[in-house]
Order: sequence, then C-alpha cells, then structure tokens
Amino acid sequence: MTAADAASAAALEAENFSRPWSREDFDKAAADERYLYYVAENNGSITGQAGLLISFDEAELLNVSVSRLSRRCGVAEKLLIKLFEAGRERGVERIFLEVRASNEAAIGLYEKLGFKREGVRKNFYRDPAEDALIYSLENN
Repeated sequence: MTAADAASAAALEAENFSRPWSREDFDKAAADERYLYYVAENNGSITGQAGLLISFDEAELLNVSVSRLSRRCGVAEKLLIKLFEAGRERGVERIFLEVRASNEAAIGLYEKLGFKREGVRKNFYRDPAEDALIYSLENN
C-alpha cells in the first residue's frame, strides 16, 4: 500500500466496519515503517487490504477488509499469506489478532491459516458491543 491508496483503503473500511480507519490513519500507516500493508486490486480498484503493526519479532494483524463483490473469492487469504511472508522477511515470528466473536467467516479463515485461539476480551468492540476472540500464529 502506498499513500496514493489511502483514500480507497479508507472507503473500503467504511464499507465494512462500524468504526473504520480514516484516510489520515492510512496515510500515517503508509508512511510509518512499523506498519506493513498490502492491497489487492482489480482493474485499478482496491478490492481488499490487510496490514500488520510490527514490534520487534511480533506483529498485530490490524484491519482486513474485502469489498462485498470480492468476498469468497480468496482475496483475503491471498493478502494474508503475502503479508505473513513479508512479515517473516522482516523478522516477525508471531502474529496476534482480535476478531469479533460473531465473525464466523473471518474466524474460519484465521483457523485455516493456522491461528490458535488464545482467549477473549470481554466487550472489546463497540457499535455493536461484542467480545473479541484473541488468536495467535507462529509465523515460521
């Protein structure tokens, strides 16, 4: 992802999340070496995005977002595989994430990719209020 992708990434976030990142958030992430973001494109339009916030040998998987028309087509899985490979190249050995307890599609994908459930954060999400499931992946 580059700074030129920030507006499209923010629009995709707004399509998918009740509390989306703003264009400014994506601008900052694109300029900060601690963040690693990838976008998927189709005919020049961003159809998906995913990012990591890296801290030494660990990273947090931040927002994963795919356009409604591109869901169930493997976009998120391909983005995540590429993101995790790039993270390994930067020394990331373990990845953490939080996911809404009701997000069965995301949970299924994360478990398919090898994530293991570590715990629960009660009432972590707002709009609507919901627990977050905590997952981790050994990124070898």
